[in-house]
Amino acid sequence: MQLTSREAARLLGVEEPTLERWIRDGELAATRVNDRYRLNRIDLLEFAASRNLDMSPALLEDLEQQALPGLADAIRAGGVHPDVPGDDKAAILRAVVKRLPLPRGVDRTMLHHVLLAREALGSTGFGNGIALPHARNPIVLRVARPAVAICYLARPVDFDALDGKPVHTLVTLVSPSTRAHLHLLALAAAALRDPGVLAALEARAGADALVAEVARFEADLAARRAGGAKP
Repeated sequence: MQLTSREAARLLGVEEPTLERWIRDGELAATRVNDRYRLNRIDLLEFAASRNLDMSPALLEDLEQQALPGLADAIRAGGVHPDVPGDDKAAILRAVVKRLPLPRGVDRTMLHHVLLAREALGSTGFGNGIALPHARNPIVLRVARPAVAICYLARPVDFDALDGKPVHTLVTLVSPSTRAHLHLLALAAAALRDPGVLAALEARAGADALVAEVARFEADLAARRAGGAKP
């Protein structure tokens, strides 16, 4: 779904002129249609995450017209992978793709190239030593359920993150639909601002401990949203 600049500004909690300045300065991607800006929801999520901006609950609510996956369940499906090797982006992403729970017949080499192409557009480094590699446009795969793979790197690597910190953990999404992809991306971006989740990742927590921390975050988020507070 393409957003107008007014809708995007509302979701980011800023004035429309501020958002349009970001667009003109090349900080936020947008296209012009009949002299009006149109924004991709994924670009908006990425921008909000990279700038540590508060994200409106509507970024999630707009996606909740059907049952959607939880982040904790998706991590159970994707697994936690320690000591992932690689000394640069290309090698690390190749190792990550190798570990993704993909069905037989999926072209992993193609997926690796797609992830590299996305990095060429701008780093997916989220900050705090974490990156969220994903395709510019969601690749919908014929998987039974969405999965989020957590990969702890054998050695921290420079990922050109905005905060300049080397990356020690990659969070990679595999989704059966665009809606699920957007939902998980928004949840992951919010979770990666939670002190408890960040501490678990910094400590290289195993699957059980990390899933428990993420489940706690999701329960807190649901309670805050029910009370009308921002996540």
